[in-house]
Amino acid sequence: MACWSAESATKAYLRAIQMEKRAKEPDVSEFISALAAGNNSQLMVVACACASDSTTLALVAAAQQTGGTVICILSGVDKLNPSLEFLHDNARHVEFVIGDAKTLVINDYRRADCIVIDGNINNCKGILKTARRIGEIAIVNFGVQCVANGLMEMPKP
Repeated sequence: MACWSAESATKAYLRAIQMEKRAKEPDVSEFISALAAGNNSQLMVVACACASDSTTLALVAAAQQTGGTVICILSGVDKLNPSLEFLHDNARHVEFVIGDAKTLVINDYRRADCIVIDGNINNCKGILKTARRIGEIAIVNFGVQCVANGLMEMPKP
């Protein structure tokens, strides 16, 4: 992972805030954007329990700042259209993948330097453990389920 860049983090944070106004769903995603951009993340993976949401949008803001790529893992094809509708024009900055998040993270996205896991996704605990074994990446968990289970993974220094 590259050195921390406060400038990149700030720019991505502000861009995420602007995007959130359009989405009308502000939450902690702006901080996720700043974390990813501040670390100059090039491959950002988000595993969603349902359709893409403001967190995916925040990673798009970070990717626009760093020149990186956003991969959104969806559990089923039925989640794709709602994701595209939510992201509107920003969907063109996201590569959607349908499948099991745990398998995809360990097999296809080992080189990701930022993984964001929806705490409401099935097998959240297993995905977190898998992601932790990969190496030097920032892992962010959002949502309620895994936090309630005592699993809140923050970025590695």
